[in-house]
Amino acid sequence: MPTPLNQSVAESALLTRSLPLDMLRAFIQSDAADNGLTPALLAELKVLARVPSLLVACNYGGTLCEAEGVSTEILPLGNAAIALRALAALPNTHAAIISGRSLRDLAAVSRLPVEVHLIGSHGAETDMGFAHAQSLATESVLLKVNAALNEAVGFQEGIWIERKPVAVSVHTRPAPPEVVESVTETAREIARLHGLFFIVDGSVLDLSVVEPSKAEALESLRSRLGASAAMCAGDAYSDELAIATLRGPDLGLRVGPGETAAAHRVRDPEAFARVLALLFELRRAWLFGEDAVGLERHSMIGNGSSTALLTPDAKICWMSHPLPDSGSLFAHILGGDAAGHFSVEPVKASQVLGQRYVDSTMIVETRWADVTVTDYLEPAPDGITSLVRVLSGHGAARITFAPRPDYANAPFSMESRGEELHVVGTSDPIILFAPGVSFSIASDGIHATATASVNLQDGPVVLNLRCGDTDPQPADPDGETERRAGVALQSRQWVQDLALPSVKPSLVRRSALVLRALVHEPTGAVLAAPTTSLPEGIGGTRNWDYRYCWLRDGSMTVNALVDLGSTAEAAGFLDWLGRILEHAPGPEWLHPLYSVTGAPLSTEAVVDSLPGYAGSRPVRIGNAADHQVQLDVFGPVAELIHALSGREGSLEDAHWELMVQMASAVLARWHEPDHGIWEARRAARHHVYSKVMCWVTLDRALRTAARHGRRPDPAWAPAAATIRDEVLREGWDESARSYTVAYDSPDLDAAVLHIGLSGLLDVTDQRFLDTVTAVERELRVGPTVFRYRYDDGLPGLEGGFHICTTWLIEAYVAVGRIDEAWDLFDQLVNLFGPTGLLPEEYDPGTETHLGNHPQAYSHLGFIRCARLLDAHQGRR
Repeated sequence: MPTPLNQSVAESALLTRSLPLDMLRAFIQSDAADNGLTPALLAELKVLARVPSLLVACNYGGTLCEAEGVSTEILPLGNAAIALRALAALPNTHAAIISGRSLRDLAAVSRLPVEVHLIGSHGAETDMGFAHAQSLATESVLLKVNAALNEAVGFQEGIWIERKPVAVSVHTRPAPPEVVESVTETAREIARLHGLFFIVDGSVLDLSVVEPSKAEALESLRSRLGASAAMCAGDAYSDELAIATLRGPDLGLRVGPGETAAAHRVRDPEAFARVLALLFELRRAWLFGEDAVGLERHSMIGNGSSTALLTPDAKICWMSHPLPDSGSLFAHILGGDAAGHFSVEPVKASQVLGQRYVDSTMIVETRWADVTVTDYLEPAPDGITSLVRVLSGHGAARITFAPRPDYANAPFSMESRGEELHVVGTSDPIILFAPGVSFSIASDGIHATATASVNLQDGPVVLNLRCGDTDPQPADPDGETERRAGVALQSRQWVQDLALPSVKPSLVRRSALVLRALVHEPTGAVLAAPTTSLPEGIGGTRNWDYRYCWLRDGSMTVNALVDLGSTAEAAGFLDWLGRILEHAPGPEWLHPLYSVTGAPLSTEAVVDSLPGYAGSRPVRIGNAADHQVQLDVFGPVAELIHALSGREGSLEDAHWELMVQMASAVLARWHEPDHGIWEARRAARHHVYSKVMCWVTLDRALRTAARHGRRPDPAWAPAAATIRDEVLREGWDESARSYTVAYDSPDLDAAVLHIGLSGLLDVTDQRFLDTVTAVERELRVGPTVFRYRYDDGLPGLEGGFHICTTWLIEAYVAVGRIDEAWDLFDQLVNLFGPTGLLPEEYDPGTETHLGNHPQAYSHLGFIRCARLLDAHQGRR
């Protein structure tokens, strides 16, 4: 059976089930407009639905239901209340009724769940104790007023008098019009004589000792709940006081006739019910990702120091400055329009015809029928971000520039200075050079947004956003073509020097360009991904910040580029690691990850103001894995040095010293438990993969020493043998018939495939063959392979990891199952996004792409498989 809240969600969905989101506009432009449901109202509802935290407040009688009634009368709430309950059940969404009724009566007659906040007495009464806290003087005045009203008007036809905690009410609904007019004048005079406030609230006249305070109640609620925006609806004078306080993205709605400050009016409570149902559908779709752009459909641009993400319709939806882990300037992907974006679209609405990378570059073109947008990040001095957007075609384009610095938490203003837009009030200068463009600037008092329309028939429009440039030079739009050609030439020359396999060369080329863009050239560090908090499960909490350099991920990334013939990135990464070791107490105390600057991370924090991608909260900044023990990280570094020296035919002294330090770290700590490659947030264990990588460190050190005539430490070989023996003995679980995640554990882990892939165990050994079969049986689902299935101490689910899929492909090849390797590889290829990018994970059940995007792991694993299968073309 559904719970009451789930039932209310389902009931509200029924109201608009015949109206899917792509039909709502048609519905509103039909006869529904007679009820006040106009296109302008729909547009504002769409904006309101996407705020991080929403408050929906309204009156009771006359708004949620047809008419006011006497105190004990239960009015039929119908569809409006269903929709209000459903809204209250959504994450980060609050609902409230602010009524003239006493709180006791409001609670009794509305029968709404506790998730809907109830406030009575025109905003004055927020708790049941209020009625018992009035002074004797107040009680005395109300007794006199009650007696005076009963004597003066209580005998009139259709009149009923009610005592409330701070007021006496005269109900006039059943009375004839002439009686209502006479009683109103008499009651007004009695209120004046006793110094009371006189409130006309529909068919109820309130003589109150407190001033109508719905405005204060609304302000208090939104402050206490942390609401980013509010919708306030009502039908009475006291509601207008609250509506008058609305600002920014807030929405005011008058229900029925009468003067109003609200921007919109609907005819009756039934029309208001439709508004609530539409708002529920729009917000649910946004919160739960029903209209979220698939992660794999985003494209990345980068220049070696900065990165940005674009949606398929050319919206800059993510960019940070000045460092990868700095605060965002645009965070639309994590919070919608309110979190910042830089958008371009045709004035004449049309569908996007396509988005593509310009061949062998990180330049992206998005094309409509009469508008094309070309985006790239051009090389700039360290600390400066330079984004170039070129608008061309023969139509008209609309530009929206809505920066929101520091995850939309930093207030600022904006000024137009000639052909420049200046963001004012930020720590770094932010200037948009826009020759020939005239912007209009609007502000909500905290943030500013600039909009403009341009006619492209007069020629291309060049927009150049420069952040951090303290001495900017005026943009030269005429020189943009040459600048872009230079950016493209540099990229193509790099690609031409790669040794690409004949298997999927275009996707390998794109993957290589993605990995190169994740290299932070000023420091040599490598990002695991350019984004934070893109979820491993929609609506879940497994949302991590990947804008850092993991020793493991960084080593594997540049090693994949070494395999393709590019070694500069590996040299830069090892130099970066060498600088970190200069300040470390010893190599065995290296952190698993660092900022690109080499600094340890600050404390992991949460940005509460952002709702997250498809409502997946929290949005995290920083990564607590920085404090974990991960003993596997030395192995990938050793593998990188071994591969790089083999590719170059020589071994630099500095690189040998790094190798010695990695081996020294293993000798010091290999016997300890650790947190493992997957960074489980629970007690340390003796992880099999970590032990394997400790063996890899010593094995590659010994091989490198032999190849280049270096003298190995006498302790390396016996320690490697000891580790190998222990892993083969302790890592095997007879009940699972497989090597498992940790000693004394039957749980499977895809990472243990490295027991054979690394060379520690011969791939023809039956134990490795059984391990491959176990991983395939327990962890593979269709085109993807999960890391593990055991409880890792974190709530929620996750998808399969692309890097694990590539490991199983490698294992298939290693054990001679070539046809199955090709089959799984082809399925992986089908998961690439339209411009050739892969996020971290894939959920085969919902066919949803998950995790931070694009992910270095995913692309480096794909490159390894393509190169491996290139040697087996004839076996296909």
